[in-house]
Amino acid sequence: MASTNSTTNGPPNAQLPIAIDLDIDNITEHVINRCSQGRDPRMKFIFERLVTHIHDFARETRLSTDEWRAGLDWLEACGQICTENRKELITVSDILGLSTLVDEIDHPKPPGATQGSILGPFHSLEAEDKLNGDQISCDVNGEPLFVFCTVKDTHGNPIPGARIHVWEADSHGEYDIEKSDRAGPDGRGILRSNEQGEFYFNAITPVPYPILCDGPVGTFFEISGRHQYRPAHMHFMFEKEGFDKLITALYLRGSMYRDSDAVFGVKHSLVVDIHEMDSETATKYNLPHVNKILRYDFVLASDMEADALRDKHSAAVLKALGRDAVLVGHVPTTTS
Repeated sequence: MASTNSTTNGPPNAQLPIAIDLDIDNITEHVINRCSQGRDPRMKFIFERLVTHIHDFARETRLSTDEWRAGLDWLEACGQICTENRKELITVSDILGLSTLVDEIDHPKPPGATQGSILGPFHSLEAEDKLNGDQISCDVNGEPLFVFCTVKDTHGNPIPGARIHVWEADSHGEYDIEKSDRAGPDGRGILRSNEQGEFYFNAITPVPYPILCDGPVGTFFEISGRHQYRPAHMHFMFEKEGFDKLITALYLRGSMYRDSDAVFGVKHSLVVDIHEMDSETATKYNLPHVNKILRYDFVLASDMEADALRDKHSAAVLKALGRDAVLVGHVPTTTS
């Protein structure tokens, strides 16, 4: 029987193997045991898998002390450059594809539902409420664009009263929160869908832009040999009781970098065309000087639809790990 800690060497009543003489082969099990003393079974499962994969990464790459220290210094630099409006660590998650992966996991979509895309680092709680037909951008250099959309459920029924966050960069590819001299929120707003599930607003035509590369993210791009550009796009976030939150974006067809987005956010179903404004729409919405229009029909998954998919996918993960399908809050957890 393995020796265990007494109450003088560890937490009260802790029955853990003594953590002495640890090496490449036995350290992972000991660390997992030490990280499994909390009461939250979900966190026990997360810590177990986190330690397992981090340790395996070090073993598989034969990670050197100098390399690991360089990585820690890089992460420290990411934290140091962060401010209220400079979210370097969110950008790190984006450029590693982790943001897209987590969104795909946490917000599964049934057939017909609009696919998600990344939130990015430029969503802001400063956005103001707007009425349908309002202008969200004050950029006089941007090409005027009228955006007309609908939001429905997977059965084709309109969803009235959905809360829709919209945000985009200006004609130079900069967001309002990047500017030190900004007077207030610009290029963003919060709308509500009407009884027909419609919402519409005036904006400017999106343009491609580079990710900020004057910090650790720039170092990463240089070392990895990647470009730092995003294709032209506009962000949307939908919230409505009874429906799974949708965070997504629309990408312009033909935009540079559409097929090599630096943050891996583009999906074919989210690629859209901008058309010439038709006279009927221009007259109906009093848009005599707007020549371009973007139309899109969004479809939200219900909470029930999304939860059913979460359960299915989580059970499959636990089965692959050789565990019983124990789910808490629709995510895999541990019974111990």
